[in-house]
Amino acid sequence: MKALLSTIFFLFLVSDIVLSQQKINTSDSLEITNILFKQQRDWNKGDIDAFMEGYLKSQSLVFSGSSGPIYGWEATRNRYKKTYSNRRKMGKLKFDILNIIGLSPTVIQLQGKFYLTRTIGDASGYFTLNWIKVNNRWYIISDHTSSSK
Repeated sequence: MKALLSTIFFLFLVSDIVLSQQKINTSDSLEITNILFKQQRDWNKGDIDAFMEGYLKSQSLVFSGSSGPIYGWEATRNRYKKTYSNRRKMGKLKFDILNIIGLSPTVIQLQGKFYLTRTIGDASGYFTLNWIKVNNRWYIISDHTSSSK
């Protein structure tokens, strides 16, 4: 009986999560995709400041990578500038979008893969970006990036 109740509870939980996903407005999906690929172009120009325009300029921003979480827009920008201090370290960036999920009318989650081609050694990995709509514009509020190479 206990196993049956646990199974029923699990099924309700899973169905609630699946059903709670919001349908994503085409214009929102397009805007987020455009911002992401603008970031890719800005990175490939060596312009970290322009790349950072996709992130919410707030202390609420969190970036999580291999060295743990970093809080705030300025700290995230400083981390990028320290880690990728020259074009050789920045290399050429390419994004692939794997999935976009609407969590609410003002929150969207995007999962993707990145490829960094560099003379000092290539890198690649996966990322999850949580986007928030503020004043009718989408911004990254949370970035979790894991490098696999």
